[in-house]
Amino acid sequence: MLEKLFKGLFDTDLTNVISVTDFLLCLGVSLVIGLLMAFAYMYRTRYTKSFVVTLALLPAVVCVVIMMVNGNVGTGVAVAGAFSLVRFRSVPGTAKEICTLFLAMGAGLIAGMGYLGFAVLFAVVMCVVFVIYNRLDFGTKKNAAIFKTFTITIPEDLDYSGVFDDIFSDYTASHDLVRVKSTNMGSMFKLTYNVMLRDAAREKEMIDKIRQRNGNLEIAVSKQETAGTEL
Repeated sequence: MLEKLFKGLFDTDLTNVISVTDFLLCLGVSLVIGLLMAFAYMYRTRYTKSFVVTLALLPAVVCVVIMMVNGNVGTGVAVAGAFSLVRFRSVPGTAKEICTLFLAMGAGLIAGMGYLGFAVLFAVVMCVVFVIYNRLDFGTKKNAAIFKTFTITIPEDLDYSGVFDDIFSDYTASHDLVRVKSTNMGSMFKLTYNVMLRDAAREKEMIDKIRQRNGNLEIAVSKQETAGTEL
């Protein structure tokens, strides 16, 4: 009776039907792998609840897809890939999020093909490496403190082309005017510069000189950030 309940409508005598025990075993291992990857991703990483839950469930989803296509890996990967791309149609994902989703898909694919030992080994090794890289801050700019973005407000009667070049040449190794925007009904301009400071300790001294030049109008300083969607 139980076998008839889980038998497909279009199964034939030549079709290899997955037993309920094997199905639950693969599904359980995939859920454990997803949970392991979710915990590894949460280590020293800013995350959202929705993404962590998705990461925990994705290996099981991919595993079931692979099992249900009866070993046709090409079809299974195509369908699972379409599932994984749904999130990125609305919200841009970071490189780290995309990588972890592919890791979860890979683990689920291995488990769906029946290689549970390899699936667990793959997940454990990749999670350990993931945690080690986060622990060591692998890829972090060691001199990130000297890369800053300056947003400077100037009056409209001040020519913004090269107005602060002499100050920047004294305090920065490089500077680039990346944006000019009119504000306050056109009576002022906001200039945005990406700069690399020569000495981060002299930043306030540089700001004081800029204030003298722009009439003590608003100056905003922020850390330069790489765009979140870049790979």
